[in-house]
Amino acid sequence: MAERGVAVDHATLNRWVEKYTGAIADKAHRRKGPTCRSWRLDETYIKVKGKWTYLYRAIDKQGQTLDFMLSERRDEAAATALFSKAIAGNGWPDTVVIDKSGSNAAGLFHMNCLLVMNSWCWLIDSLQVKYLNNIIEQDHRFIKKPTRPMKGFKSFRSASAMLAGIEVAHMIHKGQFAKAGKSAFQQFAELAV
Repeated sequence: MAERGVAVDHATLNRWVEKYTGAIADKAHRRKGPTCRSWRLDETYIKVKGKWTYLYRAIDKQGQTLDFMLSERRDEAAATALFSKAIAGNGWPDTVVIDKSGSNAAGLFHMNCLLVMNSWCWLIDSLQVKYLNNIIEQDHRFIKKPTRPMKGFKSFRSASAMLAGIEVAHMIHKGQFAKAGKSAFQQFAELAV
């Protein structure tokens, strides 16, 4: 921007992030490739207005991002909301690996109850095996690394927008939209159009 003679303040960039990141993240979820039917679900802590909030994240067994959601609470409703959002964009999983979190187990139980009520003949298997969840624990690093220097966010809305942008950038880095000969910037430009 400076090369083109346009003076841009950091607050302007922040407003652009808040305004456009949601639309870019939605387009990214529609354009990502197919994923595996074995999922890993976990949450990590993010500080917003001095209080800890929870970033729920779901990836498949190959490390491809399925979905993510920022929640003020760590409870069954938040876990169920992430399951519903991830299932809407990726289909039903066969297996979900979770940690010992009661909220994730309750959310998965709720989804299985919905399957039974709709007369489905199969349920989602739930595994609580610590070492199988290591892949998502390691994937949290790519969220924590850029957010740690920020020392938290001042509003829930800006945190959601910024985290959506970080997740989309990480999805590009993982190659979830990879097209032959396209750079990361070209992939982002296609999402931003």
